Amino acid sequence: MTVPPWLANAEQLRYVRHRDATEGVRMDFPSWVDPQVRTALANRGIGALWQHQAIAADLLRAGTSVAIATPTASGKTLAYLLPIIAATWPGGSGERPMGARASNTFGMGHVPSAGEDLGSGTPAASLLARRRQGAAAKLGLTSTGTSLYLAPTKALAHDQLAKARELELPGWRVCTLDGDSEPGERRFAQDHAHHVLSNPDMLHRSVLPNHPRWARLLGGLRYVVLDEAHRYRGVFGAHVSAVLRRLRRLAQHYGADPVFVTVSATMAEADTFAALLTGLPHVAVTEDTSARPALDFGLWQGDDDPSHDAAKLLTRLVRDGRQTLAFTSSRVQAELIALRAQETLGAATPVAAYRGGYLADDRRDLEARLRSGELRGVACTNALELGVDIDGMDAVLTCGFPGTLAALWQQAGRAGRRGRDALALLIARADPLDTYLCAHPELIFDAPVERAVLHPENPQVLGPHVAAAAQELPITLEDERWFGPTMPGLLASLERQGMLRRRAAGWHWTHALRAVDAIDLRSMGRRSVDVIDEETGRVIGLVDPSAADRTLHEGAVYLHQGEQWLVDSYQPEESAALAQRVEVTYFTQPLAASDVRILDTTSTVPFGRAELSHGPIESTSQVIGYLRRDANSGDVWDRTPLDLPPRTMTTHAVWWTLPADALRELQCDDLAGAAHAAEHTAIGLLPAFAPCDRWDIGGLSTVLHPDTGRLTVFVIDGQPGGAGFAERGFEQATAWWRATRDRLLECPCEEGCPRCVVSPKCGNGNSPLDKVGALRMVELLVGVTGAPPGSPPLPTP
Repeated sequence: MTVPPWLANAEQLRYVRHRDATEGVRMDFPSWVDPQVRTALANRGIGALWQHQAIAADLLRAGTSVAIATPTASGKTLAYLLPIIAATWPGGSGERPMGARASNTFGMGHVPSAGEDLGSGTPAASLLARRRQGAAAKLGLTSTGTSLYLAPTKALAHDQLAKARELELPGWRVCTLDGDSEPGERRFAQDHAHHVLSNPDMLHRSVLPNHPRWARLLGGLRYVVLDEAHRYRGVFGAHVSAVLRRLRRLAQHYGADPVFVTVSATMAEADTFAALLTGLPHVAVTEDTSARPALDFGLWQGDDDPSHDAAKLLTRLVRDGRQTLAFTSSRVQAELIALRAQETLGAATPVAAYRGGYLADDRRDLEARLRSGELRGVACTNALELGVDIDGMDAVLTCGFPGTLAALWQQAGRAGRRGRDALALLIARADPLDTYLCAHPELIFDAPVERAVLHPENPQVLGPHVAAAAQELPITLEDERWFGPTMPGLLASLERQGMLRRRAAGWHWTHALRAVDAIDLRSMGRRSVDVIDEETGRVIGLVDPSAADRTLHEGAVYLHQGEQWLVDSYQPEESAALAQRVEVTYFTQPLAASDVRILDTTSTVPFGRAELSHGPIESTSQVIGYLRRDANSGDVWDRTPLDLPPRTMTTHAVWWTLPADALRELQCDDLAGAAHAAEHTAIGLLPAFAPCDRWDIGGLSTVLHPDTGRLTVFVIDGQPGGAGFAERGFEQATAWWRATRDRLLECPCEEGCPRCVVSPKCGNGNSPLDKVGALRMVELLVGVTGAPPGSPPLPTP
């Protein structure tokens, strides 16, 4: 056991699950691995492969797309690097034969079954092989191919670059390609590189729109790697899926037929998800055969603010000599935890925060100090989880359930990576979900990770990408194999809007501007907001536009690397905020108002005394003010109004309505408070039933909604266009709302608390709330606890 006595004896430690160490199963290198590569690996202490590495490498070498879903530190990188090196290194002894598998003719409308013929003997494969050879001859290419690695963040690509260069293979030209690349580095990637490490944004904005300049890379493309593939879910995933289809279309134009490998430490139904993401069939490799250290994973449930507990635990573990990561759900929380721990430990034991929004030089300095061991503790957001492959953490703290089991295990996997036994701890927040999980640890330790939600056919996403594809090459009806069966309807819509025009060769883009400039893969068209030191003019940080109104409004206290900055001027139209360095004893909390308009109802079913529905809605939100709260007690000092513009988006929601006769039976004096409290509890618990975080979703409750004429409670997908969370809530409604009822019933408080109805993100200051009324209202949906045998079953949506 790696749990120290002071932790094991703490009353807040509710549960510990022990995982034994494993020795692993080794295999020899495949015969096709070049002797020089074996020597390079032996020099790094790698004399054999784990069995799953060899299986994945052989499949990729044979031309089969593979979804590798084994835990952190199981050797996924080497599994795909071996066939990439064999195909792209001029000093290697072989390459993947041209035409090794059938043409990639499967768009989102068709994912081949395991029994379909994918062999090289098909006419499509032979045609593609001839086309590739012809294109290679025209471009002056040698038989050495190229490969493309895509990661969700620039930092992760740079981390993988360092790993590739450590092999020191002479003549193997590897480089990164991102927004920070100098012109000379971009030309090197275009003209010389064998293995290019980039991100979907760069592929979308730079490579595909300028594809003639990248003909060498595209025409020789043998492999495409999608690292951290579980991140490509929701609207972002739909965007990336469309970019990959544009990539495959242009690769075929230049005669290439790349094999794909999707990589994730935590991905359920990996082959199905990878096929949906790329449009290609994949074989899943999911059994981990590597040696693993022992792991003790505990659940900590305190009565204090979880960030206070995280700071105390981080401090104690670092004092014990354990290098520790503390993952948090917000940038502010990461800064506060690091600040509190550093104040206790003193300057002799460095602790820092790491989060999104830091400038590149600051990030790389922190990464280097963490790797070297100089930094003994780091409080971080998932920017670190995605940014660096950190070795050797002794302990990992997760401050609040991160929304999905996949994210939780991804973070816990950072511990014990040098073969030493590991400690992981989930510090529960005082909210419905974390309380529910602490009461049911089997939902963490015995349940499979969630299946990622992805809707690549989302017309709000796919339509603009079809327009971008038309600018790259004229679109024809044959391109339905890339973009799926909804493509003809999208073409007709784009033609009506004047975006495309049909000619004999197909549909053409009609504007002088670039189509891709209207598509932002991550923030739906608004660029990040610069936080500027008004004294020096230096940019100190960046904030995503979706969070800027709440984070950078005038009067907001912005935390950056342990420093407090007071925002004096917020200019959203200029994507800038001016701030001055301060030291204050309060923090700020934004207040918001929201409204919902139902655009259509996709489905409606009876739901106890209510009706349950889901469909597209228009959501409008507006930051209307902020509170100043005491930094120590959390007490409200005062409230200041703001006049910021409303933000409107189209998304999806799930909602239920109660008729007037049911409301009369409730005999509730505060219907608004009851509905509001039920909404809060349900939002807190939805991540137990759908792959989302509570920050990915929102809600609205009203006693009389104009579109329904009834009391209505909405739970809203927070992603523009919808990421599938509302649909999943509709499908899981009975289990989800029963869990909501049970949380309201089991929480021992009388009037409501953060473990049941009080929400940390409520834009109305958690007013009004009626816990008792909420319980009675939810019982109208799913019945009372312990309904007698023979009671009529609730309908399943």
